[in-house]
Amino acid sequence: MTVSLSSHKMANAIRALAMDAVQKANSGHPGMPMGMAEIAVALWGKHYRHNPTNPHWANRDRFVVSNGHGSMLQYALLHLSGYDLSMDEIKNFRQLHSKTPGHPEVHITSGVETTTGPLGQGIANAVGMALAEKLLAAEFNQPGFNVVDHHTYVFVGDGCLMEGISHEVCSFAGTLKLSKLIVLYDDNGISIDGHVEGWFQDDSPKRFEAYGWNVIRGVNGHDIAAVDAAIEAAKKSDKPTLICCKTVIGKGAPNMQGTDKVHGAALGDKEIAATREALDWNYPPFEIPEDVYAAWDSKARGKTLESEWDALFKAYGASHPQKAAELVRRMKGELPDNFMQTVENYIASCVEKKETIATRKASQNAIQALAPVLPEFLGGSADLTGSNLTNWKECVAVRADQPGNHINYGVREFGMSAIMNGIALHGGYLPFGATFLTFSDYSRNALRMAALMKIRSLFVFTHDSIGLGEDGPTHQSVEHVSSLRLIPNLDNWRPCDTVESAVAWAEAVQRNDGPTTLIFSRQNLPHQERSAEQIANIKRGGYVLKDAPNAKAILIATGSEIELAVKAAEQLAQQGVPVRVVSMPSTDVFDRQDAAYKAGVLTKGVPRVAVEAGVTAFWHKYVGLEGAVVGIDTFGESAPAGALFKHFGFTTENVVAAVKSVIA
Repeated sequence: MTVSLSSHKMANAIRALAMDAVQKANSGHPGMPMGMAEIAVALWGKHYRHNPTNPHWANRDRFVVSNGHGSMLQYALLHLSGYDLSMDEIKNFRQLHSKTPGHPEVHITSGVETTTGPLGQGIANAVGMALAEKLLAAEFNQPGFNVVDHHTYVFVGDGCLMEGISHEVCSFAGTLKLSKLIVLYDDNGISIDGHVEGWFQDDSPKRFEAYGWNVIRGVNGHDIAAVDAAIEAAKKSDKPTLICCKTVIGKGAPNMQGTDKVHGAALGDKEIAATREALDWNYPPFEIPEDVYAAWDSKARGKTLESEWDALFKAYGASHPQKAAELVRRMKGELPDNFMQTVENYIASCVEKKETIATRKASQNAIQALAPVLPEFLGGSADLTGSNLTNWKECVAVRADQPGNHINYGVREFGMSAIMNGIALHGGYLPFGATFLTFSDYSRNALRMAALMKIRSLFVFTHDSIGLGEDGPTHQSVEHVSSLRLIPNLDNWRPCDTVESAVAWAEAVQRNDGPTTLIFSRQNLPHQERSAEQIANIKRGGYVLKDAPNAKAILIATGSEIELAVKAAEQLAQQGVPVRVVSMPSTDVFDRQDAAYKAGVLTKGVPRVAVEAGVTAFWHKYVGLEGAVVGIDTFGESAPAGALFKHFGFTTENVVAAVKSVIA
């Protein structure tokens, strides 16, 4: 890219594309792209290292538009600089199946690093990306070979800084001194409701200084040279940097700039005509002159940057072949050759040991078994490591001055989950983080975003039901498992013993098209006997655990309630009522099986009863309206787990009665 052409003309090209696309769609947010245009010229024209012809170049800088409603800014940058984003796609802004959706979506638009729009999560993802870069650099760089060496740049607005998640992740970033994280703050004082001083009077610079950030105050966001100098200074800091850019929202629109009217609506033909005149932009809609394209074009520079890095990496590979091969494997997201053999050996050991332990402990044992062959494991917990058990013997805690593979996220459940998403998007690590299941609500939108982006984040949730016991209803998960199952593309596993826990971990690690939750008990659960065929079928999400000839009913259960279902089936058998027991650790995976397999597990015409220590409504999709569900549709109580299960009807006698009620 060259900035020999008037850089303000380059900025005005962004403004023109933004206002024209929003006007054509009659929908969108022109204010932010028009207000941040000069900031974009300074960053992309002078600092941003990328290659439009290879958007996945491993050592590229990462660019995140956290204020994702201003998506036309990013689309304009991608189009102008040479990415595979045609003018027809710009014209198709916000239309069905376009590459220019209302908010940026990763895997939809070439050059978009993460899906943004829910404010604050973009900067959280960026913290994860910057953390991944720092840890990979410490692990793989060698003297003379800085093969991992790039920055993460973020655009944020007032809305991002109002969101609570920004407090969580920016505090964390400062603590870890993520010096290659540079945030450009669009400080225009306007949100949808108007001037923000009525509801947002934070001293943001002081706030970030308190976090341990380098803060550059009072930058004129419409002065390209000033923004350029601020970015240059930020790159020299040993802390993350916030650059506070004072801007005018909708800059260039003479009658609407500086007001909330330009935030989230088309300008209208009259104002667009006035804006063209004010900007001296004498071109029809969607027409960009060749000199502007030439000034923005980054393809040649990008190819040179990548070629220089390729030469460095080739020399690195010659000097450090094992490290080079390992970095390539991990950035591709490929598993090591010995992974499946390790899994098989570990499952066999679980079968042999027949342990009765809490599945949270079974989970830790699985982590311990897999970690030696998965150096990409990057575990952690939101201040509950001793309860969630996501650490392992050889893990090393991540600190500002100490690289490692286990993160103490602090009490930041939402921030943790969104940071994990950024780590997964960056590549090189397989992140997993944990908290109590009841706090999945705090992090739910990050789980949803992981599912939407189809990324490999692993969310570990322990203390999964009223089995939590004395901590009471505030901590007892009742509706959470069912609600997580409602999120599209999120696989949820609630295993019943060490064997199912091992399979759940193996399946989560192998999955490459979406995230997984792993849901574990606080209390001990007994080992269940299985044949080799049954063990093989666990990965199908649901299977016949205990069968009976001419079964008169089917009992479906998960997790801690499997033991109850098995005992009820034994008692019913003694009474001459044969019953099949189906373990369904993952309803999501089971639902994807072929019709013949599902019919073989849940035989049509046979009455069904589901048993799970949670809300009942979800299970009627399996038992039908005629079937029964033994569950809990109230909040819990504070008492020992055994007393609670009895109080809420999770007894053998109650399950037996439920079965008899459906076959009567």
